[in-house]
Amino acid sequence: MAEMCKNLAMASRAPAQRTPAADRGSRRGARSRPRHRVAVLVRHGVLPMELGLVHQLFGAARDAADAPLYEVVTCAPEPGTIRTDVDFTLHTPHGLEAARAADTVLVPASHELDESLQPGSLDRELTEVLTEAAGRGRLASICTGSFVLAAAGLLDGRRATTHWQSTDRFARAFPYVTVDPDVLYVDEGAVLTSAGEAAGIDLCLHMIRGDHGAAVATGAARRTVVPPHREGGQVQYIQRPVTEPESTSTAASRAWALDHLGEPLTLAALAARDGMSVRTYSRRFREETGLTPVQWLTQRRVDRARTLLEETDHTVDRVAATCGFGTGASMRQHFQSALGVSPGAYRATFRGAAGPR
Repeated sequence: MAEMCKNLAMASRAPAQRTPAADRGSRRGARSRPRHRVAVLVRHGVLPMELGLVHQLFGAARDAADAPLYEVVTCAPEPGTIRTDVDFTLHTPHGLEAARAADTVLVPASHELDESLQPGSLDRELTEVLTEAAGRGRLASICTGSFVLAAAGLLDGRRATTHWQSTDRFARAFPYVTVDPDVLYVDEGAVLTSAGEAAGIDLCLHMIRGDHGAAVATGAARRTVVPPHREGGQVQYIQRPVTEPESTSTAASRAWALDHLGEPLTLAALAARDGMSVRTYSRRFREETGLTPVQWLTQRRVDRARTLLEETDHTVDRVAATCGFGTGASMRQHFQSALGVSPGAYRATFRGAAGPR
């Protein structure tokens, strides 16, 4: 907590100098470019955790020389004192000029304001700033911050998500937005939305991973002691997140599978390790992770392949065999489906981004 407060204080004092927009299509040589600037746009009633997690995660993203890859500043529609949803206030010296100078603008939630928003109800200048951010670089929201993006008209015709308790209200207020109530985050390119507070962690790591590769994102997660990767398509509200004391769990077989990804892993074999029938195992697996066993295994294998492509000279075929895809052709198919690029293109983009482990 002390480190979080220190980071927030430093960000509030940082000068609002313009940083050129990041080139997301070509990230090699990132250390020679100015740091990517992230502006966190806060409003009265902001949730301090959401503000803090942005500073912590982007601040923890480092290159091979341990130099920070991002500069994070906090701004508000009007500089000065900002109320939070708890018993302290924030002093924010930067106004909307900081958002205009940013490569990424991120809007955390304000339960005090968000759910009252309607199409066209935002201040004109704020709408202009958000529209510019989506056109120039990247715009994202955490939790009900998506109401702000929708009120600016920037989610019309797009998929989006928000906190599961607010999805019905969001859908009624913004009928031209395709609301996905179950996922952790939605990436629509220039505009991204995430669910509740913890999903904001997943969204930030997703953006870091997209900018600088899996190794940098894993390093940031390790420094902040959070899980390195949860896919955006994972459900945001799992009915039974904590296993009941006397019930069975799939945790043991999942831990074992991570150490044996290169082997053929059948559903029957995994169920047997936890002493369950296939039917019971599949149901419990979904309850605990929000994914089917096949979806979970595929995601973990893609994660492992990304790391090996970044950090080793192994051929695509060898990486595929090591990760359990069998053949390079199979891995290429899964990579294209999950990431939209080939393994070769991924390696060319992110090789060496974080240096040796």
